Amino acid sequence: MIKKIEHVALVVNDLAHSIEFYHRCFGFNVRLKGENETREMAFLYLENEPDVEIELIRDKVDLGNYETKSVINHIAFTVERLDEEVEKLKEKGVTFLTDAPKPTLDGGKMILFHGPDEELLQLVERGTS
Repeated sequence: MIKKIEHVALVVNDLAHSIEFYHRCFGFNVRLKGENETREMAFLYLENEPDVEIELIRDKVDLGNYETKSVINHIAFTVERLDEEVEKLKEKGVTFLTDAPKPTLDGGKMILFHGPDEELLQLVERGTS
């Protein structure tokens, strides 16, 4: 089912500052950067480990206190066929936070759900961008 850990997401106060910090201190590069109506996002990678990323998130509107759940926003897992994996997990009793997957910045799709301790988890089918 799961192929790899997709990314770890961190909520930040200043996206540009965080991008600069991770690049300067650790050599991370920006793979993809974008925004929607509620948040700005950037996906960072290392040249020698391009398949594992850090997602930086800056909320543009107050979406509540993340610290009540965890310091890290969510853990994402790459899957090949999201719709099939969603059905498999539904059969195992998983309840998703939305009725249908949502689009990703790269033209793929994703869906969120909670793990056993209310940790936020995500399945991602990557797009082609």
